Amino acid sequence: MNTIEVVHIAKNFGKTVAVRDVSFEAVGGEIFGMLGPNGAGKTTTIRIILDIFKPDSGSVSILGGAMNEQKKELIGYMPEERGLYQDINLEKCLLYLGSLKGMSRSEAMNRLEPLLERFDLEEHKKKKVKELSKGMQQKAQIINTIIHQPEVIIIDEPFTSLDPINTKLVKEVMRELRDKGMTIIMSTHQMHQVEELCDRILLINEGKDVLYGDLAGIRKSHAGNAVLVRTSGELPVLPGVEAIQTSNGNVKFILEEGMSPQDLLGALSSQQVAVEKFEIAVPSLDEIFIRVVGEGSKV
Repeated sequence: MNTIEVVHIAKNFGKTVAVRDVSFEAVGGEIFGMLGPNGAGKTTTIRIILDIFKPDSGSVSILGGAMNEQKKELIGYMPEERGLYQDINLEKCLLYLGSLKGMSRSEAMNRLEPLLERFDLEEHKKKKVKELSKGMQQKAQIINTIIHQPEVIIIDEPFTSLDPINTKLVKEVMRELRDKGMTIIMSTHQMHQVEELCDRILLINEGKDVLYGDLAGIRKSHAGNAVLVRTSGELPVLPGVEAIQTSNGNVKFILEEGMSPQDLLGALSSQQVAVEKFEIAVPSLDEIFIRVVGEGSKV
C-alpha cells in the first residue's frame, strides 16, 4: 500500500501560483527525495500533504485516507524553519515536544535517553537550547522528529550545520528507519546526499512535477551518447568522436550521432589500444537537475 498518494494537486495564493500540478506516490521502506529550485513549490506541497493547506484541486491520501488528528501523531515533520524553545534546557524541551506527540513523560524519557546518547548530546541535555551549537541544535531537531517513532517522516534539509561525522551519523539513522519500514520524504538541495540516500525522487519546477522515478532509471534515461575510457597509452584519432574531455585520468568521448559505444570499443580494439576502463557516462543528479530546470525555464 502507498503511504502517501498525491494526485494532481494545485494551490494558488491570490494571483501567485504556488503549485500548478503535482502527483506522486511514496511507500513504506523508502527514502523519497523531493527536489526543486527555490520557489518551485516543494514547501507548499509538503504543507498540503500535512493538511496545513488545503489544495484548490487534486487530492492527498496519507496512511490510507484523509488526514486526521490520530494520523498526525504518526508523522514526524522537521520544517526548514526550526522550532526548538531556546530558553529552556534541551532535555526539558524535547520531553515537552514529545508530550505534544501523544507520549507520556515516562515513555518520552525512555525513548529520549538512548537518542541523546546516539546523537552525542547526553552531556549537553541540561544546557539551554540557545547555548548549543547550530550542529547540536540540528541533531536535537532530528531527535524531536523521530522520538515518537512515526510511520512517516518528512524532513527538510536534514544535514544543515552538520560536520562530516554527524552527517554520516544522520545518514545511518535514516537508513535504519527506512529499513524498519518507515516512509521518509527528504527535501534538500544537496544532490550528492540524494544520490547516496534516496531510492526514488521527485523534481518540482515552477509548481509542476518534471522528473519522477527511481534514481538509477532517471540517470540512465538522461545518459547522453558519451563514454568514459581509461587507457595505458596514447589515444589514436578515432572515427565517430565529436569531442573529447579529459578529467582525473579518464577520457570522456562524446560520440557523433549514429556512433555507438560498441563501435568505439571496436575501434579501440582494432588499433590495439590497451583499455583499462570503459563505461557509459551517466550524468550526476546535479547535471540532470540543471538540465531539466534550465529547459523548464525556457518554456
